[in-house]
Amino acid sequence: MIDTLPFFTPEHRNLAHSVADFVEHEIEPKAGEEQDVEEGVRHFVNLLAKAGILRCSVAVEAKLDIRALCLVREALSYTSSLVDLAFVMQGLGTYAISHAARDHIREFWVSRAEQGKAIAAFALTEPDAGSDVAAIQTTAQLDGDSYILNGRKRFISNAGIADFYTVFARTGTREGGRAALSAFVVGAKVPGFSVVERTALMSPHPIGEIQFENCRVPAENMVGNEGDGFGLAMETLDTFRASVGAAACGMAQRALDEAVRYASSRKQFGRLLAEHQLIQAKLADMVTELDAARLLVYRAAYLKDTGSGRVTREASEAKLFATEAAGRIIDSAVQIHGGSGLVRGSVVERLYRDVRALRIYEGTSEIQKIVIASQLLKES
Repeated sequence: MIDTLPFFTPEHRNLAHSVADFVEHEIEPKAGEEQDVEEGVRHFVNLLAKAGILRCSVAVEAKLDIRALCLVREALSYTSSLVDLAFVMQGLGTYAISHAARDHIREFWVSRAEQGKAIAAFALTEPDAGSDVAAIQTTAQLDGDSYILNGRKRFISNAGIADFYTVFARTGTREGGRAALSAFVVGAKVPGFSVVERTALMSPHPIGEIQFENCRVPAENMVGNEGDGFGLAMETLDTFRASVGAAACGMAQRALDEAVRYASSRKQFGRLLAEHQLIQAKLADMVTELDAARLLVYRAAYLKDTGSGRVTREASEAKLFATEAAGRIIDSAVQIHGGSGLVRGSVVERLYRDVRALRIYEGTSEIQKIVIASQLLKES
């Protein structure tokens, strides 16, 4: 794939080949295991750190190579969405810290995350504040040299296994009643912090609900200045959004490969499935959509890397199209497999469950359409 696209340097191509080799030998043999998800993430974080791969998601130098981030996510998702989660959460949970935290806070947590010594989490979503980030109700009130946090966060990846959380809380109110948000680094062992629920999803995922009850956090743990939280959250999501599309491409490529393999070996009505025109039509649609998705993803990554500034529209287009296309591609792969595609634990069945979340997290498809349209209207 990478050799046919124009967006990469020789270093990117070397990275793609080395990560593919790592995945084949270290991840693929255990990709279907779904028993102890939390322990699995801990293991994968350590494995990724030892292989030097976490440097592609954790911004140690305050700047990420987005093409490298996307290439790694595509390679990992081809085999395991859980390993992809372990990889990307180290980045999501540290990005704001790497850009805006005080030097000693940044150096401690970012380096530990990159070395696999600490697991990160990004605590933004709440029971009543999902896509509407400004509706956050968790509060942080200044009390001497500390802030007192109170509130709940929901659907937090790595809840219960993270060593630290980048938490967004209301520190004031802007005109119109909207929240003035600030960001904080909160250690998992701080008094007043607790995990109140582990949430079971359709696909294995360490996720849950966390709570702050008079949780005292040193003022020096604020990331940036008071009121910077909304901007930091949006910058984080804007940076990582195209990489969600890359993860979708990895899943879609695996589904396509499985479909081609099955259609080339399974006979029906005296002929291979691959010889039936309706199956050929499905395969043609699948590969065309995948090629289009990749072009959108790596265009957005290339523009970000080469100094085009904010690429909000391009990243949203990539995330929207790639995740929606991956859903269709994987559905077609299940259809080509017939009953075999419904068997619990088969590759395409696992992909069918894994891919669904991508159209929701880091901004739903509907939100991406709003973002794309608003950016288009600004440009006109």
